[in-house]
Amino acid sequence: MADLCRTSSPAATPAGFLPVTGDFPRVLILGSFPSIQSLRHSEYYGNPQNHFWKIMDALFAIEHLLPYRERIEYLTGHHIALWDVVQSCKRRGSADDKIREPVFNDISWFLTAHPTVRLIVLNGTAAGRYYRRMNMPPAIENHILPSTSPANTRYTLAEKVGAWEIIRANSKREK
Repeated sequence: MADLCRTSSPAATPAGFLPVTGDFPRVLILGSFPSIQSLRHSEYYGNPQNHFWKIMDALFAIEHLLPYRERIEYLTGHHIALWDVVQSCKRRGSADDKIREPVFNDISWFLTAHPTVRLIVLNGTAAGRYYRRMNMPPAIENHILPSTSPANTRYTLAEKVGAWEIIRANSKREK
């Protein structure tokens, strides 16, 4: 069973979620920090307007309308883990550019605990920018992909699915 989330109130200094991981994750998807709606629902990508779950539906046939626990079980069954770069911060609203005083998650610990991770995908430029600030060793391949946020109108859903296709090949077990 996948680890689900821990949250605090989305008040002044919200705390993010624990990582979601199953057995032998091969892909780690890192967001920046959960939106207010995600914090309220205690779900990664809990804003129904966010394209994340629609992209997972297109890539892995994980029906985006399934209950959250089931979506997580299917996702981790594809060897995909979820977490955020930022553990806690000060922020008004949900916009990444409003994040102040970020405290980073211990991504190095996660990678040590899960040596099967072969690819890190950063969900949007903010996640990528914070990840770069952490000065992580470049040992694991990583890519900044178009944000799944509803605020990212630069790309269509189809274009996002195409960009996110990289996780499908990397999520399969090594033979």
